[in-house]
Amino acid sequence: MRRVIRPHLLFFLVFISLFPFSKSVDGDEYKISNLTTVLIKDMSSMLNFCIKNVEEDLNGAFDYTDNMDFITNCIKKTKGDVTRRLCTAAEIQFYFSSLFSKGIKTGHVKVNKNCNLKSWVEGCEPGWGCFANPDQEFDLQDSNYMPIRTRDCQPCCEGFFCPKGLACMIPCPLGSYCPLATLNKSTGVCDPYNYQIPPGKSNHSCGSYCPNTLTKISCTCFKLTTCNPNTSNQNIHGYGVMLFVALSLLLLIIYNFSDQVISTKERRQAKSREAAAKHVRETAQARERWKAAKEAKSQKRAEQQASDASKSTDPELPPPQSNVSEQASKGSKEKKKEPGDLTKMLHSIEDDDHKIKFSKYAYGQIEKEKAQQNKNLTFSGVISMATDHDIRTRPMIEIHFKDLTLTLKRNNKHLLRCVTGKLSPGRVSAVMGPSGAGKTTFLSALTGKTAAGCAVTGLILVNGKNEPIQAYRKIIGYVPQDDIVHGNLTVEENLRFSARCRLSADLPKPDKVLVIERVIESLGLQAVRDSLVGTVEKRGISGGQKKRVNVGLEMVMEPSLLILDEPTTGLDSSSSQLLLRALRREALEGVKHLHGTSPTKMFDDLILLAKGGLVAYLGPVKKLEEYFSSIGINVPDRVNPPDHLIDILEGIEKPASVTREQLPVCWMLHNGYPVPADMLDLTEGLSIASGSNPNTSGGGAGDQSFVTDMPEDSKSSVSKSKDLSNRTTPGILRQYRYFLGRVLKQRLREGQMQAVDLMILLLAGACLGILVKVTDETLDSTGYTFTVIAVSLLSMIAALRTYSLDKLEYKRETEAGISSLAHFLAKDTIDMFNVIIKPVAYLSMFYFFNNPRSSFQDNYVILMCLVYCVTGIAYVLAIAVAPSLAQLWAALVPVVLTLIANQGKDSTVQKYFGKFCYTKWALEAFVITNAERYSGVWLLTRCRSLESGGYSLNDSSLCLIVLVVYGVVARIVAFIILVTR
Repeated sequence: MRRVIRPHLLFFLVFISLFPFSKSVDGDEYKISNLTTVLIKDMSSMLNFCIKNVEEDLNGAFDYTDNMDFITNCIKKTKGDVTRRLCTAAEIQFYFSSLFSKGIKTGHVKVNKNCNLKSWVEGCEPGWGCFANPDQEFDLQDSNYMPIRTRDCQPCCEGFFCPKGLACMIPCPLGSYCPLATLNKSTGVCDPYNYQIPPGKSNHSCGSYCPNTLTKISCTCFKLTTCNPNTSNQNIHGYGVMLFVALSLLLLIIYNFSDQVISTKERRQAKSREAAAKHVRETAQARERWKAAKEAKSQKRAEQQASDASKSTDPELPPPQSNVSEQASKGSKEKKKEPGDLTKMLHSIEDDDHKIKFSKYAYGQIEKEKAQQNKNLTFSGVISMATDHDIRTRPMIEIHFKDLTLTLKRNNKHLLRCVTGKLSPGRVSAVMGPSGAGKTTFLSALTGKTAAGCAVTGLILVNGKNEPIQAYRKIIGYVPQDDIVHGNLTVEENLRFSARCRLSADLPKPDKVLVIERVIESLGLQAVRDSLVGTVEKRGISGGQKKRVNVGLEMVMEPSLLILDEPTTGLDSSSSQLLLRALRREALEGVKHLHGTSPTKMFDDLILLAKGGLVAYLGPVKKLEEYFSSIGINVPDRVNPPDHLIDILEGIEKPASVTREQLPVCWMLHNGYPVPADMLDLTEGLSIASGSNPNTSGGGAGDQSFVTDMPEDSKSSVSKSKDLSNRTTPGILRQYRYFLGRVLKQRLREGQMQAVDLMILLLAGACLGILVKVTDETLDSTGYTFTVIAVSLLSMIAALRTYSLDKLEYKRETEAGISSLAHFLAKDTIDMFNVIIKPVAYLSMFYFFNNPRSSFQDNYVILMCLVYCVTGIAYVLAIAVAPSLAQLWAALVPVVLTLIANQGKDSTVQKYFGKFCYTKWALEAFVITNAERYSGVWLLTRCRSLESGGYSLNDSSLCLIVLVVYGVVARIVAFIILVTR
């Protein structure tokens, strides 16, 4: 707890140089020696909150040994003993106690025995003092006795301070200038101190009133600066204007050309990629020509040999010429020495950089895949054939689900009910049904993505074991209904990042590039691979292309199970066919589960849901019409069967045999499932034989049924945290590196927004620097108060964008197994640029227009800690609340906390909440840094200002540490909220 300044200690600050007096031999002079060293111990213990180096600070204010002219002049002008005009310790103590007393007007002294309503001698007027009565004996160091002063009042000597209401003189601290006052007859005041002489006393001359020394030191100004009168600071606005113009031009350049750096690099990479593709195509064509020429040559040789054999029996034929054969042999040797096209390609690949090498490798494999497209080969088989490596297979996933039910807890409403079936590897399944049938709900329940407030019952087995499906999330892809893609990244950048973070860590880079190129090729995204996806504000690729990118994000991780929610919504027929063909090819490696209305021939199995989340059919597509014909529903000619059945379930078509409510019951009876009690009334009139269920998985006799009995080995259970996918993805450090690259690109593409933020800070610094004037009496606390508010507000609102704009993208990536810690650390690392550069932008204007006494470096360090702190608070707001509320809180928090910090040390609010306000520590750091520059005559002002705010010079480092700790704690809280929401 800081000590409250005491009046008798303030006495030492201004009266320290008066003791002891030593009289010279002739008795005409007095010398004042410096007693700083005597009182250092007391000063160090009692005034340590405003004085760091007691000896240095006190010597700077009261060491008169170098210049005693003001004492000599005062002795010469004083008629009598000068010591009897000096204030005693009691009078000094009384004076300063008046200054710090509540309810007393600033600069006024309380009534005392010499100056009161009954007795007001001329020495009580400002600039005047009186001798102590001769019949009194007193000691100047006596802090209890105040002598009576009514005799021989004279003007205050130069270099001494004679306040109003106190009839004695106090020596002035060093560093001040106050000559003998002169009467201005036109105004009737004593210049330059603006106090009036007593009315009716025209002979009352002006004395020295303000604490100043005798020598006037002129201000030396630098170039482009001015020195205003009666000030100790230079006016450096000229430098501020020049810097403002320079920084504004720089920000305008950044605003207009910020994206050119990335665009230039992308164009260069595109040219290299196109060259690689062209090289591969030419090589493939040359290889085909070489094969054709080789076959033609072999055929011609065979024909020649047959002709030679027939002519060998004719003796008239001349023998073959040896020189021709020798020339041919020589020519063939020369040709062998020349490298072929394939050799040239390999050498050129070795000479190129890694990216071009990987692109050539990928395009070469794709060309080989195209050459084998008519053969029944999987992609991994094609790659193995092309590279002579072992076949890289994906682990298979088979999912059984029985009586899967999802219920709202608040009203027990069923969103999904009694769903039983199986998803087999290598088959494409479609989930269809009318609006509100629970298609998305079924997918969410199957993948464990149910929302809070829902209860899921039933049994889900993965590969015959009772294991949570989240344990396989590294090899399961989920494509949401909405296109959740980073709009400020290109198509290829989105796909590359997903592949890097989700493919196996030990997969070679060329193979990763091959996977990305294969997905781009299969989804028809070659033309837009270098185009930004686009956002609401900035137009990018088309909606259909964005949908395909949304699917491609999951395809590049080579999933064993791919679940898509409305994958063809918003696509035209050609785009839908292109997407479904790509998924069909992917189905050779794993199960693909589609959701939406699409061409039926592209699917193997169909799950048809009725309203209420009940199953109307679950089985092979080829037996769909057969089953519904058995219950009296026939599909008209040239009508898509699922469309006709959905119309029935929607109520648009009404069959004669059954109602739409009875269709789920028909399916239960057909498969021998128990019918819920509340649906038994729907069984009336239904006569469906069980046992002849059509829901087998395909044409083979060995195919298993969708409704086959659950495996016996279903008792094992594992925790959700255990990973069973057998895929080792990159660790946190590698993902952190990938995130750094991605976030850096996003920030560079948002260069215009960054430039606008910095421009606003420049304007704020210039406006506050001009409007808020430096006041030495308050150590410029007003200017720093507005600085804390402005910098906190602008930095916090800008930092909200870090997490407010991509919450959905983060959720998707986290559910896919990408590290949340790497994501958080990468964003915070990139935001350190703002922590470093924003204080420079603000201070470059505020410092030159406001010109505080503290140094630029000290202010920069404080502002950097402040921006780091408020950035962490902005993370918490951006993650915890909606964007609109986060902006409101970001505007409210700095203002309210700054008001609390300015309540004063005696305020109840400040007492209980002040230490928890970051603004209090930031403001204290600013005031302390500025107060350290006030010395000499300003020592008393420094102590008074620090005491009134409850600040201490020793807490400068503590303030910075607290700001940094608050920033770290805020980031920890933000990360906890991020991973738990």
